[in-house]
Amino acid sequence: MAAALLATTAFAADPFPADLRETALATFKALPSTTRALANNPITSEKIVLGKALFFDPRVSASGVFSCNSCHNLATGGDDNLETSIGHGWQKGPRNAPTVLNAVFNIAQFWDGRAEDLKAQAKGPVQAGVEMANTPGQVIATLRSMPQYVEWFSAAFAGEADPVTFDNFAKAIEAFEATLVTPAPFDAFLNGDDAAMTSEQKQGLTLFMDKGCSSCHSGINVGGEGYYPFGLVKRPSTDVLPEKDKGRFAVTNTFDDFFVFRAAPLRNVALTAPYFHSGKVWDLKKAIAIMGTVQLGEELKEEEVELIVAFLNSLTGKVPDVAYPVLPAETAATPRPVSQISGK
Repeated sequence: MAAALLATTAFAADPFPADLRETALATFKALPSTTRALANNPITSEKIVLGKALFFDPRVSASGVFSCNSCHNLATGGDDNLETSIGHGWQKGPRNAPTVLNAVFNIAQFWDGRAEDLKAQAKGPVQAGVEMANTPGQVIATLRSMPQYVEWFSAAFAGEADPVTFDNFAKAIEAFEATLVTPAPFDAFLNGDDAAMTSEQKQGLTLFMDKGCSSCHSGINVGGEGYYPFGLVKRPSTDVLPEKDKGRFAVTNTFDDFFVFRAAPLRNVALTAPYFHSGKVWDLKKAIAIMGTVQLGEELKEEEVELIVAFLNSLTGKVPDVAYPVLPAETAATPRPVSQISGK
């Protein structure tokens, strides 16, 4: 009896493997200590200043209402905390807005991966009729009408004969977004700090790996690195997975990509409800339970869900301090807000 009691007590005091960190490092990576380098887009302080202004400027939308920050609000987890975003003319978008925080570490952008990087992603919403409903030409005309923007573009893209271009607009936003990285307790643990995570969070990490969640949600961003069917074992109900959304099939036109989506990156997931591409689930516990059923084929116990939530809370990181920028002043040449761009 005494031996059994001692064994139970020992398990309660240390209910996770002694080599937990080593096991985790085989699947995950801590955030790097320096800003990630971008393909064909060296990051400079001038680009970051420009990109930050563009990220917050609603005048890049046709209506003058919507900025990047409207749907990717840095004060609310890098998204808008809506089922699907509200865009031009108060239209509702088709999918939930992913967080912009740590998005630089994703294999591609958008739920279906249709943008290869943050540069390509930055161009999409500007031209989408349901989002900003603008055109590249109108965006550049707007920016060129303000001398301060012309000065900032010239500094950020020094040596270019025509620095104020739509490509450079996207590069500047990408440079700023690459700085939106949120180191979390999980990173401190991976880097050697045993006290960075609680016992419950470590138990949740163990479960997360043992149950198979980390098969899809791995790497630096704890997800965002691959594409998987939503409903690997069992199709989700139609109120979670709308039938009309075919996932990555719309990008590849490949039958195997029906209902396939990029695995959601889980950093700061406790801040980014509602969940899934449909935005239909507002409770993190419910989202975890659904994933257990449809992806793992297992009904997770309540205490297991609680522990996995505890682990996910260790992914909530420190958001960089971002002061709201003072934007360049408009001039008489600045295009006025409109409900529809001519020729669209």
